[in-house]
Amino acid sequence: MGKLLWQPTEERKKNANITRFIEFVNKRHKQDFHSYKELYDWSVDKIPDFWACVWDFVGVKASKGYETVVDDVTKMPGAKWFAGAKLNFAENLLSNRDDKTAFIFKGETQKSVTMTYAELYDSVGRLAESLRGLGLKPGDRVAAYMPNMIETAVAMLASTSIGAVWASCATDIGSGAAIDRFGQIEPKVLFTADGYFYKTKPFDSLSNAAEIVRGTPSIEKVIVARYREEKPDISHIPNSVYYDDFLSSGAPKIQFEQLPADHPVFIMFSSGTTGKPKCMVQGAAGILLNQLKELIIHTDLKRDDVHFFITTCSWMMWNWMLTSLATGNTIILYDGNPNYPGPGAMWKLIQDEKVTMFGCSASYINYLRSENIKPAKDYDLSSLKEIWQTGSPLSAKGFEYVYREIKKNLHFNSSAGGTDINGCFFTGSPIQPVYAGELQGPGLGMKVKAYDEQGRVVFDQQGELVCEAAAPPMPLSFWNDPDGKKYREAYFSAYPGVWRHGDYIVFHSDTRGATFYGRSDSVLKPSGVRIGTAEIYNVMEGLPEIADSLAIGQRWEGDQRVLLFVRLAEGYHLTEDLQNKIKRNLREKASPRHVPARIIAAPDIPYTTNMKKVESAVTNIIHGRPVVNRDALSNPECLGFFEKLVAEGALKS
Repeated sequence: MGKLLWQPTEERKKNANITRFIEFVNKRHKQDFHSYKELYDWSVDKIPDFWACVWDFVGVKASKGYETVVDDVTKMPGAKWFAGAKLNFAENLLSNRDDKTAFIFKGETQKSVTMTYAELYDSVGRLAESLRGLGLKPGDRVAAYMPNMIETAVAMLASTSIGAVWASCATDIGSGAAIDRFGQIEPKVLFTADGYFYKTKPFDSLSNAAEIVRGTPSIEKVIVARYREEKPDISHIPNSVYYDDFLSSGAPKIQFEQLPADHPVFIMFSSGTTGKPKCMVQGAAGILLNQLKELIIHTDLKRDDVHFFITTCSWMMWNWMLTSLATGNTIILYDGNPNYPGPGAMWKLIQDEKVTMFGCSASYINYLRSENIKPAKDYDLSSLKEIWQTGSPLSAKGFEYVYREIKKNLHFNSSAGGTDINGCFFTGSPIQPVYAGELQGPGLGMKVKAYDEQGRVVFDQQGELVCEAAAPPMPLSFWNDPDGKKYREAYFSAYPGVWRHGDYIVFHSDTRGATFYGRSDSVLKPSGVRIGTAEIYNVMEGLPEIADSLAIGQRWEGDQRVLLFVRLAEGYHLTEDLQNKIKRNLREKASPRHVPARIIAAPDIPYTTNMKKVESAVTNIIHGRPVVNRDALSNPECLGFFEKLVAEGALKS
């Protein structure tokens, strides 16, 4: 058990949405549950009953109810959810149509823009009518190469109101990476913007957009939002029109297409660091229901909340965040560098806009720690009730930093799942305690376990994260995978009939929480002993000399040895004394197996655009394999250092 960091008050528990949900379940099913553990155990024992309760509790709007919740929860892949139901994804997000603020847009160097729910409904209706005028119909794909701005959200809602399938990438990825994604799904319409800002510097994205159009012949219309300039030149982009000019002039009532529960709503892309990105097709009802479960029951969002996530529209957290429109809360859309003009930027925003729920990645928290930022000291964070952290594992020290330097009395909700399900396998709840380094528990309705290499359930030791029963948000399919071979190989090849997620975890028997140790495809195996890279990173985070690190396994003399690359903090050098200190700390705080064979100073560590370390790219380089889709990295230029090491034979000793 980790160190206890937070215990919810009785008042917090009493007022939580999940407490109302427990009462709802108790009344409907004549139960007497009082704890999360009791509710969770029932949710995976009575899966159809559980999801039926969620459907009614969150108030899914459907023109026709379902006939069966699920045909067979043991059928993976291929379980059919909510057969017979007819609904529209966007209609569920637009049930509020009053003068409450729906969006606050905050650009890094731009003035704030707001939009009410009434204005949002109007904008979506006008855009949807114009899209219908193009002949757009259910099942057609709409792509976006956009910043995180209001027009992007409106475009998603308008597209899905028609029944079109939405896919988006942020403008900070290269045109090649965007073509690798959009080229596979053949969109008819592309939304884009004339540029974006980062660290006050304006960046043009129209040249990339033009390349995307040339590389994606299916695109028939390009709709350009103005952001960087008042009247950008779009004459070089075929079939392009300004967003404002494209909107219909009327204010029509939205015609929400009523579609089967398993009608596709999103196509999400894998990171693409090991090959062409996988295109995961996700169903409307499954995504809607699971995200509302997470937002309302786990995250405790209510209508008076103000909520924002540091994200771009390349990351699944953008989709997740927008689904919270269904709660009637206010969403802040932030575009730009979260640390501009300084590392206090987001905390000033939280103070000024009275944010109640703030979402961020582990890398963001680790950056604050490395800079010794003390938000509690410098900002009024009295409104803040919850921090929702995901993206990659956060160490126990990271948890402790949050409670020490940000706020003592808040719900720190560390969650983990993935783009694959547009949601979580493990997450938090406001009625449970928070322990350092532990995610509070498995998500309701998600029958997750840890398996050893023989497929046996294990507790209190590291194992593979698996899910033993079907869940609504699992992909319907992969795009262009007619026989389902790619889909089965991605998740079901290791343990047939069981979803293997690709994360290495410890499931704690005492707290029922979990500690994550990084991707299992990055697991190190020196002398056959499995080591999660996060175990090494956790120790490195405690050393002031180390700003960042990357651990990989190198084939060596019939075995594997660990190489540790370190980006040094300013003013430090990789001396023999520092190397000895690193090894000593790893030996004492982890194990002798965690001590690297070599420690090498590197100028930078590769990350995806979603701020996840990319061990696979460096592993490929040192083993002479190509690194594909470099455009998926936020800093691909840093790979030159590792390529030079190999070329010079520096890793042969």
